[in-house]
Amino acid sequence: MKNRPFAARLGFALAGWATAWRREASFRTQSVLALGALGALILLRPAPLWWAIVAIVIALVLALELLNSALEAVIDLLHPDIHPQIKAAKDMAAGAVLMLSCAAIAVAAALLVAQADRLSAWFR
Repeated sequence: MKNRPFAARLGFALAGWATAWRREASFRTQSVLALGALGALILLRPAPLWWAIVAIVIALVLALELLNSALEAVIDLLHPDIHPQIKAAKDMAAGAVLMLSCAAIAVAAALLVAQADRLSAWFR
């Protein structure tokens, strides 16, 4: 599969997204939350830097979720039985997604604090 044309490689990547969407509830949940974050940006209209920060965090969370799902798929194929080392590897990968998701929540909180004046105007 090495050295395929760009269109073929793009097709593989899009197929990976589609597979994750079909098979992984966590990927669907993270994707819906990403759409919510984009909606918040549209409503709040923050500075362009906030758009960039939120876009990077969204991409990182979804990318790590894809990596976690890929790792789990390979592990399950190679060693379908329960094993303490396999459990540890899967738990650590899930922990990485959780850590980045917590960072995304921190970015969301910082955005809301930065936009407090705009939010307070809505409630007056």
